[in-house]
Amino acid sequence: MPHFFINTSDIINDKVIIKDKDNYVHIAKSLRTRIGEPLLLIDENKIQYEAVVVEISKTEVITEIKKRYESKRILPFNIYLAQSPLHSNAQNYIIEKSTELGVKGVYPILTDNCTVKKDTIEKKIDKWQRIMCEASKQCERATIPRCLDLTTIENLLNMGNFDKIIAFCERIADKTIKDTLPIKTGENILVIIGPEGGFSKREFEIFSKNPKVKMLTLGDMILKADTAVVVALGNLIYEFTNTIKN
Repeated sequence: MPHFFINTSDIINDKVIIKDKDNYVHIAKSLRTRIGEPLLLIDENKIQYEAVVVEISKTEVITEIKKRYESKRILPFNIYLAQSPLHSNAQNYIIEKSTELGVKGVYPILTDNCTVKKDTIEKKIDKWQRIMCEASKQCERATIPRCLDLTTIENLLNMGNFDKIIAFCERIADKTIKDTLPIKTGENILVIIGPEGGFSKREFEIFSKNPKVKMLTLGDMILKADTAVVVALGNLIYEFTNTIKN
């Protein structure tokens, strides 16, 4: 069922009036939605609405709410991904899949072995945000994650915003995800994954000197960076969800 983000200001009694241009064009023009067809809507309070289209004009789509409930498409903790961008389609894949897996936000980080230039990364951030928006609609997320500004490992570690910081450091780490358990509901977790060439010796030293950073491994296999993102996030979510403490 098509899924769209709305605001509570769009709701009048049991009707949702969709005037947002992007949503209107997508519903009325791209999908060619007809009266009587269902839509799935969600507001900024994470309330999900099952609605049916009752009117389509030249500027708005009006739907009637049939059912409303709190969305379950959200993790009980906040995962932020800090990742050294890859070229083109590989990075688009990472942005899309991390959105599907429930990240709260993605920090592009400029690492020593990053092969993408700084100005190229900065120009791509708006595009990655659009990918996040579309992926959030497709997987019926309760919220849209943010693609944050380009930063560095040093800046991230100095922010002090995270309850746990996990850096996946293949080749030198011997601890696994289970060594970071348990976590609490609502905790902020930063996951750091490097470029295809891995982290530099300097960056490993930064991690080792910071007591909040847990350097972990994903196992004996050497994974490409885009594969590592999906495996790391998937494993973290599985382990953390099954051991979370209130």
